[in-house]
Amino acid sequence: MQWPTLPDPPLADTQPHTQPHVKPFVCDDGSAKSLHFTMGELQSRMNKASPWQLDVDYTRTMMGFLLLRNAPAHIVMVGLGGGSLAKFCYRQLPDCRLTVVEINPHVIALRRDFSVPDDDERFQVILGDGAAFVAAQPARCDVLLVDGFDHEGQPAALCSQLFYDDCFAALTQGGVLAVNLHHDDADYPVWAERIQRSFSGNAVEVPAPEKTNCIVFASRGAPLSPRRVNLSSSLARLDSAARLQLKPEFARITWHMKDLDDSVES
Repeated sequence: MQWPTLPDPPLADTQPHTQPHVKPFVCDDGSAKSLHFTMGELQSRMNKASPWQLDVDYTRTMMGFLLLRNAPAHIVMVGLGGGSLAKFCYRQLPDCRLTVVEINPHVIALRRDFSVPDDDERFQVILGDGAAFVAAQPARCDVLLVDGFDHEGQPAALCSQLFYDDCFAALTQGGVLAVNLHHDDADYPVWAERIQRSFSGNAVEVPAPEKTNCIVFASRGAPLSPRRVNLSSSLARLDSAARLQLKPEFARITWHMKDLDDSVES
């Protein structure tokens, strides 16, 4: 299959900032590996027996974008971490091109520790500034996954009004944004409101099962509605293990969308 070539963003705009990046560290308990900046914050976790599995609950919630766009041609991810979403999408969506932008070179250096696949014709990990990269991709992403954190939490560049405006502009018609936010952060309501503003209210907040994280889904297209969700078609392209893992979470996400129709009608 011939994959479309996307123009490279301006080099100066996508290079990481010059300040030193904090090195993450890996913990291995024998059955799982986890990625940390501090012991108090888990960035990613991988089951060593099933490295493609989504081991942290919020990553399963983020895959809910398939309920809204079940056959994306191009997914852009901001933030690599331990590569959980990248690995899962690479395995489960073979007809999709994946571009991952990670600003911290020490994170990318650990990609083999977490079984992140090598770059190929449909998968690429780019060392660069995610906010600048998104701004340079007008109408080129079918799905945009934003999961960028550093040792201090949510980087300001990835939760500004300008960034969310750029996210809207980067999506194709009908494209979907999924943003992972710290639900307990004092600024969470501000970030969620910015996403709503950039997408003219066409967004929904879905707390992850453990409720520490909240995923905000937004669409550049028809109003979000549970009436537009088809659970079977959203799962159809996945293998049986992935369907088994995601089906209950997709049902839970659909339940969280139940108030959207009422809000539109009112």
